[in-house]
Amino acid sequence: MTEHPLRNRDFRLLFTGRTISTLGDAAVPAALAIAITRATGSATAMALVLGCAMLPRLALLPLGGVVGDRFDPRRVALTTDLLRAATQLLVAVELAGGTPSLAHIAAASAVAGTASAFAMPTAAPLVAATVEGGLRLRANALLASAGSAARLGGPALAGLLVYTAGPGWAFVLDGASFALSAALLTRLTVRHQPGERRSLRRDLAEGWSEVRARDWYWTSLIAHGVWNGASAVLLTLGPLIATTRLGGDGVWIALTQAGAVGLLAGSLIAGRVRPRRPVLVANLALALYGLPLAALAAAAPAAVTVAAYAVAMAGLGFLNPVWATVVQQDFPPGVLARVTSYDWLLSLAAAPLGYVLAPLAADAWGDAAPLLATAALVTLVCAGTAAVPGVRRAGTAAADASDAPAGDAAAAERPPARAGSS
Repeated sequence: MTEHPLRNRDFRLLFTGRTISTLGDAAVPAALAIAITRATGSATAMALVLGCAMLPRLALLPLGGVVGDRFDPRRVALTTDLLRAATQLLVAVELAGGTPSLAHIAAASAVAGTASAFAMPTAAPLVAATVEGGLRLRANALLASAGSAARLGGPALAGLLVYTAGPGWAFVLDGASFALSAALLTRLTVRHQPGERRSLRRDLAEGWSEVRARDWYWTSLIAHGVWNGASAVLLTLGPLIATTRLGGDGVWIALTQAGAVGLLAGSLIAGRVRPRRPVLVANLALALYGLPLAALAAAAPAAVTVAAYAVAMAGLGFLNPVWATVVQQDFPPGVLARVTSYDWLLSLAAAPLGYVLAPLAADAWGDAAPLLATAALVTLVCAGTAAVPGVRRAGTAAADASDAPAGDAAAAERPPARAGSS
């Protein structure tokens, strides 16, 4: 009988800490928006705070990948959790004073964004170090499902805190969740073999070389970047269309909630389905994002648009744990943090482009044109990865390992076929 990942003490600690911190983080965006709006009444102020978090995150992600590979990822994650706990509690104190300083909140956001640049690349090494190969898909699906459920409940929790105790308490919750996550990480035991100390430039180049060596990886990253740009287009143009043509604000709320449900459903499906060609199937699932974009462009009935978005987000929910599992299986442990940092960098960098170009294109040609163009692009690029030989082969050994009994050590640890091999 196959062992369950949660029977593993170290993964159980990691899973609990990540779930709690994700729940705390999910309550912050709504609370932050309300707090900034109450304090300044300015959308520009909100953009400033978000930008202060995003810019250092993008700039420092490659460095975060190097640090995650050079040093014990558990210690890196623990340090960043403590740093983020401190910044969120400082924002809570600022909001509790009644006259919050925008400069102080922006500075705290910049520090938190810096910490996240070092925290994000540690996720893959920590899972790889605590879970054997045959159980990684189920472990990643559990993490993704718990994260999706936390994000589904986070906004409701934020609303409860904001309207009963004040927005500052959402930041108290988030700070406490990071502190608890750090406490759990202190009890975690991971195997880490530090690599050879070399120059930063050489470490970055080695990580990039590992990315380029696998056609399935870098071509999929292009598709994932296009998906994130398409998501930004939908999130920029969608609210106004939903409000003015599909029935009002309630339609947009229903659409976002349906997306959260779809994300959770996709994560659950990923834990149960074992496709023979996991990367190919996951990229094809990502191509479903063209459906809600086309529905919005055509001003389709609200029910159709909401359902299309739920299906599209289920595709993302399916991809996330499948992708993480194949990456953990195929890349050597010593470069996992660096290659995942490049993954995050390309994904996050595409979103601002969508935010900038979508309103400009809508002003020039109407909102249907950028929505339809983006729908065609995301569908063609994500589905087009099927033409890449490595995409069709990647993860086949990981799928075999995930089907093997936990006691079959040879099957569980069998090295996967490289994308470039025949």
